Amino acid sequence: MSDTLNRLAAIIESRKLANGGDPDKSYVARLFSKGDDAILKKIGEEATETVMAAKDVRAGGDPSKVLYECADLWFHSLIMLAQFNLTPQQVIDELARREGISGIEEKANRKLIERERNGD
Repeated sequence: MSDTLNRLAAIIESRKLANGGDPDKSYVARLFSKGDDAILKKIGEEATETVMAAKDVRAGGDPSKVLYECADLWFHSLIMLAQFNLTPQQVIDELARREGISGIEEKANRKLIERERNGD
């Protein structure tokens, strides 16, 4: 599974303007040329489309639409990761770190760390 993500991440990385990506020839390079806000806006759109597809399935719609929209969401998330010089492997590592940790406990720990950073 991660081989596919790594290959796709490498292609996305090659589309960065600094790596020779051409906005006239590449959708990904065009997004990079528009900057963070355009990438983040696209993720918001794809997240909304994923949620709407899931709601449609709940009402008897075609489940393959959730896969299609989720793939779009993941793809644009990979672009965002590249924009901030992060990798899919780092996300996988973070998920592995959380494995076996209660979600409630993890969230409480994050709040505690945030309060400590803010001097509360």
